[in-house]
Amino acid sequence: MIETKRTIIVGAGLGALYAALKLAPRPVLVVSPETLGEGASSAWAQGGVAAAMAVSDSSEAHARDTVLAGAGTVSPEIAQMVTDEARQHILELTSLGTPFDRDAQGGYVMSREAAHSAARVVRVKGDQAGREIMHSLIGAVRKTPSIQVLEGVLAAGLEVDGDTVTGVWIERAYAPSGATLLRSPAVLLAGGGSGGLFAVTTNPPRIRGQVIGMAARAGAIIADPEFVQFHPTAIASGEDPAPLATEALRGEGAVLINAQGERFMTAVHTAAELAPRDIVARAVYLERKAGREPALDTRDALGAEVLTRFPAVAESCKRAGIDPVSQPIPVAPAAHYHMGGIDTDASGQSSLSRLWVCGEASSTGLHGANRLASNGLLEALVYARICALGIASELGEIAQADEVIPVYPEGDIAVNETLMTRLRHAMTDGVGVVRDAAGLKAALRVIDEVEGQARTETMRNMTATATLIAAAALRREESRGGHFRSDFPESDPKQAQRTRMTLVDAMEIRTRALEE
Repeated sequence: MIETKRTIIVGAGLGALYAALKLAPRPVLVVSPETLGEGASSAWAQGGVAAAMAVSDSSEAHARDTVLAGAGTVSPEIAQMVTDEARQHILELTSLGTPFDRDAQGGYVMSREAAHSAARVVRVKGDQAGREIMHSLIGAVRKTPSIQVLEGVLAAGLEVDGDTVTGVWIERAYAPSGATLLRSPAVLLAGGGSGGLFAVTTNPPRIRGQVIGMAARAGAIIADPEFVQFHPTAIASGEDPAPLATEALRGEGAVLINAQGERFMTAVHTAAELAPRDIVARAVYLERKAGREPALDTRDALGAEVLTRFPAVAESCKRAGIDPVSQPIPVAPAAHYHMGGIDTDASGQSSLSRLWVCGEASSTGLHGANRLASNGLLEALVYARICALGIASELGEIAQADEVIPVYPEGDIAVNETLMTRLRHAMTDGVGVVRDAAGLKAALRVIDEVEGQARTETMRNMTATATLIAAAALRREESRGGHFRSDFPESDPKQAQRTRMTLVDAMEIRTRALEE
């Protein structure tokens, strides 16, 4: 056990690094499983940051679109607060050196994405926003003496005294390892979502719900776990994780067609390809299930420009042997973003004292049942600042802190990939784009079996999150946003409210499902 006066930040994506900078010169310790810039969902984000930067736009319009996309469960106050702050964070990232796309007059070039009423997604080099923003933040973090980064280290659990978090258990990420306890006056969880719990995902390999699971196992309240967003246009090339064909392509006029060359979205929604993501994802899913091979056609909209304006898409297509200039890009829905997570209040604090959460691991009330495109990075920025302010206020005077040098006991490899493969396929089959009671109960049975064979805390963190997602989906007997039940296909106005549950609640649902 090591005592430290450093605030521990679990994760190393946009929210984690931005919060570390906002806390400076207060000493912090960033716990990162990978080398900075690798393995974080933020670095893979292609679209950009949603912000009302144009004179013709407003934060009120942005908030209104956020509420409408969220299918009845967004907090309007949180939506307005977040969108009001958007502009200042774009300007701050610009000052840190993020090379956002600009026009000849120096204005920000913006894309229009699904369910936005205006072009308001600020981007970098077409589809490089996440990578370039992270590059700017990493450069700033490396130059900040108050920030210590532990790379190749995995957070495995939280130490709790009553309802107060007192420390974090850490272990080596790439070698057999036991855990070491770091005692700290404050903990910020910023370790990503849950997409990797599904067999088809756009998330980096390590993003498998561990952070949500460790908080749930410590007793934290979890909100909206059933609401998982499936991106409709992952490139169906067989890669794991699946490469992403950014929504900005559809914003530029690319269309979805099937094997017969028919545009199928025009018959589904008045906004066609720019309908809310859940609607587009289900349409793509149904085309694939019917064997009609859905594809994204960029040929007329972009032609050869797709290669230079969207380099990440071009590179993914090249690896798969696809020429997007002359061929449609085969697509499939993939688990992309978890709207649910650790329940937080407006100050970013969880239901446990001295535990703050920002980014995809949190559930703030911004996203509701269906996240508005490119609001994810925005939420991470806004709540990183809010959490930093809350931590600073709680801790008061800035303390001096020595560098943390952990020593690890012997132990196991954190993840059993054979068990994980079984879990991931069960989640995609039973808790995917279209759900029903039988599939959800089947998934809960597999989760229970995998958990019974798990030997590490990391595996139990993952099965905890999987249990929360499937149990909440089984309990919500309606369809809303990213949660679609084929046995309850309509929305029920009486259920237009957020889910809040503990792991104990979810385990009771799982137990009942196993007995039926």
